[in-house]
Amino acid sequence: MHAWAVVENGAPLQRIELPTPEPTGTEVLLEVTHCGVCHSDLHIWDGFYDVGGGQKMSLKDRGVVLPLAMGHEIVGRVVAMGPDAKGVKPGDLRIVFPWLGCGTCAACLAEEDNMCLTPQSLGVYRNGGYGSHVVAPHPRHLVDPGTLDPAVAATYACSGITVYAAIKKVMPIAKSEAIVLVGAGGLGLNAIAVLRALGHEHIVSVDVSAEKRAAALQAGAHKVVDGNGEGVAKRIMEAAGGPVLAVIDLVNGTATARFAFGALRKGGKLIQVGLFGGELMLPLPIMAIRALTVQGSYVGNPKELRELVALAQSGTLSALPVAVVPQAQANDALMRLRDGTVTGRLVLRSDAA
Repeated sequence: MHAWAVVENGAPLQRIELPTPEPTGTEVLLEVTHCGVCHSDLHIWDGFYDVGGGQKMSLKDRGVVLPLAMGHEIVGRVVAMGPDAKGVKPGDLRIVFPWLGCGTCAACLAEEDNMCLTPQSLGVYRNGGYGSHVVAPHPRHLVDPGTLDPAVAATYACSGITVYAAIKKVMPIAKSEAIVLVGAGGLGLNAIAVLRALGHEHIVSVDVSAEKRAAALQAGAHKVVDGNGEGVAKRIMEAAGGPVLAVIDLVNGTATARFAFGALRKGGKLIQVGLFGGELMLPLPIMAIRALTVQGSYVGNPKELRELVALAQSGTLSALPVAVVPQAQANDALMRLRDGTVTGRLVLRSDAA
């Protein structure tokens, strides 16, 4: 197999050759057809997360080993199976759940693999969809996209379930109650689509880019807010008709976390999703007096991926705008994302598609 891999952090991706895995047990080998290019790939490419206070968390220290084929929004075609893999056959096209764990702990057995304490995520700890082949440890990690566009279906494995899981954390909430989404990139547009599919009637999108705010309105946001400069919390409250009950921060940097927290009303929830980085200083008496919740949300689980795909197959979930590029242009796609010139999602297409 071949892969477009991170060989050195911060350096251009290189094409490398690797042995093609032989599936054993319940494993399933798939040939990649499509793979989304996600903002978290940039952190892996950089080799660190910004955790605030001038500190960086090294991904090498977390067990990420180079060379690595990134890519976790994967659709592939089954080419081989271990003797214990049931329910799929060669030629089947499947969305691959990438947020793998050890497979044997209580979290994994409950299909909450993303909460496993020894993660084995594709494109992070194992080679992912920037390569020609990937291995799913079990058929339960594969979801049939049916008639969905495979380029769009690939995005559900991260962008889709990430926002779906975050939205579930603020539910139940009245359909007329404002839900604020910070960021109108791939995650933000997917979040708008999911909320619309769930029948929500008051979506406020915040972004620093006028182009992305326009895309949010086109996707179905009811109000947009300029996220630049001072007074963003005030502008959010004006757009929402007052302090808000739910903010989902899909950027999650120091500035966005501050204004998101500042816009909350009594009983409000701030769900932190993005990995932009930084820190948030919390006024502890206010946390108690207003009964506020600040909660992290990390991707999603296989059950949520199946729920989301079912929602998409029902016809109520609008497709995220995607631009498909050849897998050989993986490095250029990553740099476009780094430079902030991508609206929606870039999806790599392999020769096998």
